[in-house]
Amino acid sequence: MKVYISNYRDHWLSPYTILEKVCFWEKDRDVFYNLEDKPNHKYEKIVNALEPVCELIRKFLDFVHPRIKYVKIDRYDTWSMDSTLAMIILPMLKQLKATTHGAPYVDDEDVPEELRSTSAPPKENEWDTDDNHFKRWEWVLDEITWTFEQLNSDWANQYHSGTIDVKSVPCEWDENGKATMFKMEKGANDTSHFDIDGHTKHQERITNGLKLFGKYYQGLWD
Repeated sequence: MKVYISNYRDHWLSPYTILEKVCFWEKDRDVFYNLEDKPNHKYEKIVNALEPVCELIRKFLDFVHPRIKYVKIDRYDTWSMDSTLAMIILPMLKQLKATTHGAPYVDDEDVPEELRSTSAPPKENEWDTDDNHFKRWEWVLDEITWTFEQLNSDWANQYHSGTIDVKSVPCEWDENGKATMFKMEKGANDTSHFDIDGHTKHQERITNGLKLFGKYYQGLWD
């Protein structure tokens, strides 16, 4: 796999920026703005003339200097696609957590009761966010990140303990006395143990984290 994605390109040059540089004698920068509220403004015609020129420059630069988005997938990348994606997603989630500046709406049903909107103090205005709004997103982001940390590890090993000693024992034979089916039986030195309850709870949390990842995928922005 080879991936190269450049930063976003911003080629827009505002007419107002040009005026600010050219008309250096104007001390009040606000003189260039809100022209529609000022009939017969001295800069209105200049702004109207510059706008199509600025748009043409933007389109030209977008064409000759577009954002680079190069992705090459090799066959081996999809042999275990879930593992390949998990390696990429995890560091992105960690960076998002460190730099995030907002939070999408998170349903109460997806978080513990103490983080729900119904557990927050009453809002002053109906349009305000409740005091748990950002806490809910932080919790969801932590759960998703934890999930991908598990997918990048051998988490199931912690539920296996002891020494495995098994042997294959015939259990069915054909008419000539040849074994046709075998079963696995523990040997005398087998002390292995599998914590199925712990494994099940761990897997359920991973499954829930993946559901949250899918549900709030479009909320993964900074």
